Amino acid sequence: MTTTTENAKNAESTVPLLTVDGLTVRFEGQDTPAVGGVSWTLERGQVLALVGESGSGKSVTAFSVLGLLPATATVAGSIRLDAEHLGSEPAHDGARHGGPVELVDASSDTLRGVRGGVVGLVSQEPMNAWNPVLTIGWQIIEAVRTHAKVSRAQARERLLQLLHEVGLTDPERVARSYPHQLSGGQLQRALIAMALSADPVALIADEPTTALDVTVQAGILELLRSLRDSRGMAILLITHDMGVVADLADDVVVMRRGLVVEKAPAATLFSDPQDAYTRELLDAVPRLGALPEAEVLDAADPETPVRRSTTTTASDTRAAAAPSPAPAAPPVDLRDLHVVYPGARRSAPVHAADGVTLRIDRGEMLGLVGESGSGKSTVGQVLAGLVPATSGSVRVCDVDLREASRKEQLAVRKRVGVVFQDPASTLNPRWTIAQAIGEPLGLHTSLRGSELRDRVAHLLEIVQLSPDLADRFSHELSGGQRQRVSIARAVALDPDVLIADEPTSALDVSVQQRILEVFADLQQRLGFSCLFISHNLAVVERVTGRVAVMHQGRIVEQGPTRDVLGSPQDPYTQRLLAAAPVADPTVQAERRAHWLTLTR
Repeated sequence: MTTTTENAKNAESTVPLLTVDGLTVRFEGQDTPAVGGVSWTLERGQVLALVGESGSGKSVTAFSVLGLLPATATVAGSIRLDAEHLGSEPAHDGARHGGPVELVDASSDTLRGVRGGVVGLVSQEPMNAWNPVLTIGWQIIEAVRTHAKVSRAQARERLLQLLHEVGLTDPERVARSYPHQLSGGQLQRALIAMALSADPVALIADEPTTALDVTVQAGILELLRSLRDSRGMAILLITHDMGVVADLADDVVVMRRGLVVEKAPAATLFSDPQDAYTRELLDAVPRLGALPEAEVLDAADPETPVRRSTTTTASDTRAAAAPSPAPAAPPVDLRDLHVVYPGARRSAPVHAADGVTLRIDRGEMLGLVGESGSGKSTVGQVLAGLVPATSGSVRVCDVDLREASRKEQLAVRKRVGVVFQDPASTLNPRWTIAQAIGEPLGLHTSLRGSELRDRVAHLLEIVQLSPDLADRFSHELSGGQRQRVSIARAVALDPDVLIADEPTSALDVSVQQRILEVFADLQQRLGFSCLFISHNLAVVERVTGRVAVMHQGRIVEQGPTRDVLGSPQDPYTQRLLAAAPVADPTVQAERRAHWLTLTR
């Protein structure tokens, strides 16, 4: 016979861990709510993904749960947390009655109990989440002792246990390291360890894989999956990466302009999206192997059909329209490049580039891929003249930068444009957009006054921005608009070589698509050679004709993009390809299993 107590327990287990009902958030001075009447539930052991473009209200919704919104925010509606996870302290609103705890307008004591103790937070951009002047260990120990009355020795033991649990193989070294001494993946794992320090039952993961390379990303996703399975932890996943959603999420909530436009199980949403906006998001996702192909006859053997790409690039179009010119030196020619950084104290020197040989022909877009720390950005910085080569030959625009005079080096720099990864940190916040774009023109040309302003307006137009933005500041623009401004500045002097270092890494898929269209249009108009550095293999496949793969400072494989990404020969390239998530839950499950076999 079932007892009353058993019935109560069974009823309790069916109560959602977290219920958001009619949540509305308004910020002071804004007519339109940032979040308007959002409702969803989070169950124990469930991974619920909130997706949508920047400004859709994803992060605002999540931070409302923890009471982390600024004082300018007004919150209405209901956020209810199952009270069994708050203990029996009288300070917890509603817990004494045994019912759900209301978190909207909850007391500071209640919210302190929820933050970290019940719901952990893994925030975006791990480097910015850590205090740069304190060690990782000190900061995690502080989090442990905030939620538990333990000695410092016990807290340190807990620290090492947490670092080991999140897959950091050398917890002692990580604990005594400062944030700048660790890679992005290590920092993200350590951030997850800190979020787990009080054994929460739920985790809010806000863009946990943004700007991480595909292999590190795959490891972080596998870690989150194992936490869900081993701890029964609920995860609220906030991301713009639909491949990550397909890999990890059980259910998906799609948001647009503060509203929920669609809710569905992940498999259903990807196979049969109902809302037009959801279909737009999915259509904007670049997919590996999605470029069109056609069966054609090989001129060398008319009887044997071979598969070739029918996609034409800007360089293909120009080559077909003009007679073949006399052979000329490639704009970029690296031979046996070595870049060695001296080790700190007694540590060994770091070989950031180890015998790199690479060329980029006129009008060609070459993709450079590999893990963080593989040397990709170092190669780009050498070409831009920002990092000196230790040895080897570095010829840019037919000038050897290692042997050139200072005057010759400066002349080459005028012919090389650079698009950096984070436009927010590379645009002077005190300058208007017109000043930022006009700076290289003011330094290297005679344009002044109205002529300079007309040129800036033209540059804004060619990156598909309104000239009316010229008098705004960078903080008044969206991430995609800032990146277009960075591109406009990079091409202001009509460069022969453009270096694009992760230009779309932190952008929404729809914004990313527009940036790539801008790149393709500019490359066709201006004909520059481009080194396109990215960890997004589908993007690289879409925009480049040739690709080189770097690993531990070396080029391990290079060739036509379709050959390298379609049929990789090097084991490292194979692991890299297997780690790249795709926006299809069924296919992604198979790819994940394949990746796990390659990494064992």
